[in-house]
Parts: sequence; C-alpha cells; structure tokens
Amino acid sequence: MNVEAGNLSGDSVSEERGRFDALMRQEGSRIYTLAVRLTGNVADGQDLAAETFVRAFRAFGSFRGESAFGTWVYRICLNLWKNQMRAKKRRCFWSHFSLGVRDENDVAAPVDPPSREPNPETSLDADERQHHIQEALGRLSPEDRSIVLLRETESSSYEDIAVHLGLPLGTVKSRLARARWKLRDILKDLL
Repeated sequence: MNVEAGNLSGDSVSEERGRFDALMRQEGSRIYTLAVRLTGNVADGQDLAAETFVRAFRAFGSFRGESAFGTWVYRICLNLWKNQMRAKKRRCFWSHFSLGVRDENDVAAPVDPPSREPNPETSLDADERQHHIQEALGRLSPEDRSIVLLRETESSSYEDIAVHLGLPLGTVKSRLARARWKLRDILKDLL
C-alpha cells in the first residue's frame, strides 16, 4: 500500500488514491462530526477534520487493514485532538504571564483569564444549555471527553470505543461511568 512515487507506478498511485477517496467518502462526515464535537466549535472542528484527513492520506500507505478504516481514522482524529489539548494547556499556563505589561516597580503583572461566567441577564434557553454542555465537556480531561462523546453523541458501542481508544472493555465501561459522573457534577455547578 505504499504510495510513494518511487515505489509504485503512476497507475498504482492513482489506484491507491482512488481507494483512499472512496474510504474517506464513507467515513468523512463521521470524522467531521467527531472533530466538531471534540473541539466544541465548527471552525476548530473543520481544522481538526482537515488535519485528520491530511494525516490519514499521508499515512495511508502504512494502513495494514488490521482494523476497520473508520477505526484507524478515528484514532488519528482523537490523537490529533489530544495533542492539541496538551499544547493548549501549555499555552494556557504561559498566557497568565505578561511579556510586556509591567507595574510601577517594573514587575510583570499577571494577566487575568477571561471569565467563564454566563451573562446573568441571558435566559436559560436551548442555545445557552448547549453552551453549558460544551463548556462542561471542555472541563473534562481529553480521555473523559473522548469516551463520553464516542458513546453519547456518536452512539458507539462499548466494543467500538474499546477498539477506537485501544482499551479493554471493562476499562471503557468504568471510565465512561466516572466521566458521566464528572460531567453531571460540572453541569450542576454551571446550571
């Protein structure tokens, strides 16, 4: 399945691209939906989905078919998202330190992060509830968030989640139960 031009003739490369395109047509919308739900917004979801498709295309030659193509691409998407979350966490840590704002003693002044409190004048309608759900999901760890989204929004079976995340079935069930409790507690605080 190696698609490097030096290893395959032009016809073989075209054939591999055709196979990849056909498989992506089958799985593309599911990956896009997952990406939007993981990131919490359409713009970031589009970026994550696009990066997933590019990575999958580049690595398609190494796809051995030991799992379903959809499972393989799901794993790429989840891993990219987890990497983005780790990078965001590092950036968030450093964003609390000002590089240019100094007080009268020439000491760097801390930067207050923006408040996550909802506007008190806004009624609790469906859009606001959706916002709270997204915020609550955003407060979960990447592992908890991915397992909840796979089960609750993607309606994946426990067995499929175990394959997607590379976990034993019992671990999936226990982590999902714990993640649901965490989500419930966070939503109680928000609402």
